Amino acid sequence: MLLAVGSEVGENAMKLIDGFDSNYRYILVAARRARQLQGGAPPVIDTHSRKPCRIAQDEIKAGKVKWVIPEIAPPAIEVAAELLDKAIGQEN
Repeated sequence: MLLAVGSEVGENAMKLIDGFDSNYRYILVAARRARQLQGGAPPVIDTHSRKPCRIAQDEIKAGKVKWVIPEIAPPAIEVAAELLDKAIGQEN
């Protein structure tokens, strides 16, 4: 393991951004918003930055970007198994 002088294990770990369950999700939301900005969407906050990625980060920090985690449909095999169980249960 390679450590910088004066650093401890875990010191360089990124902290979670408020309102996000993971740093990965934060990056996904910021990237999607930056792409919207690049496509011509107007910024929703006043900022001095001209870079879409930075504007997106500032908008998220200001709480102006809303996001939801979509529900994932159950796998088809589980749905089929439930239907089969119901069908067999009704016949008996």
